[in-house]
Order: sequence, then structure tokens, then C-alpha cells
Amino acid sequence: METLKRILYAEDNANDIELTLTAFKECNLANPVDVVRDGEEVLDYLFYRGKYAMRKINFPAFLLLDLKMPKKDGIDVLKEIRKSKEYKNLPVVILTSSRTETDVIKGYEVGANGFVVKPIDFNDFVKAVKGIGYFWGILNISPQ
Repeated sequence: METLKRILYAEDNANDIELTLTAFKECNLANPVDVVRDGEEVLDYLFYRGKYAMRKINFPAFLLLDLKMPKKDGIDVLKEIRKSKEYKNLPVVILTSSRTETDVIKGYEVGANGFVVKPIDFNDFVKAVKGIGYFWGILNISPQ
């Protein structure tokens, strides 16, 4: 039996974390979700550093990445991920409240696979997250 790949979710807003995890459950997404709360923690998780040094080796199904995070923002995190041999093809979906065109352009320039603006309406937010989870967690086949 094949084990479901984990989803790595980088978000510092507790409300958004709760909403996203609820949306994943509502669409019956069975993939385990690991939540990290800042840019440095994303990199520690992926590169087995700090408190993640002894983490079981696995390649996430995808990274759901916020742009505006403490310690290191999402763009800087994505740049480091794309420079690495291990994660240059990791699917990364930016989920952010930013609607600025420069953020969208920069996100794609540094290697995002998708860019989703967090809807303000609760039902729209849940619908968007369900779509992300279904496509990237279930339908998509990544090279790893």
C-alpha cells in the first residue's frame, strides 16, 4: 500500500491555518499536513535542520506557501528551494493575501507553480483551498 505524501503548509496566521486544515478535511484530503510558521522553519523542515534534523526522510506532495512570513519571506524561501537539487521540482503553490502584480510576477519568476489570492469570504476561501488540495494533493503527479 502506497503511503500518502505529506503536504507542507507554511503560514504564520493561526486563523488561516485553522481554515485551511478544515477545508482539507471537508474535501476528504487524507494527506497528512505539516504546518510551519515562518520562512526559516520551511527551510529547516525541507533540509532536515534544527528541530527537523531527525525527521523521517520524505518528499512533500507540495508546499503551500504564504508570502508574508516572519524571518524569511516566501519569495526568499522559494529562491532557496529552487536552487537546491532536491527540491527544484517540488510543486509550490503560493497562497497569500497579496494582490499586487509585482508579487504575482515575482512568484512565478522564482519558480511558483501556482499563485492563489486568499479570498476574504469564508466559503470562497474554503472552496479555493479545497481546489488546491484536490489538484496538488490528489490529481497532480510530481517528478519525485
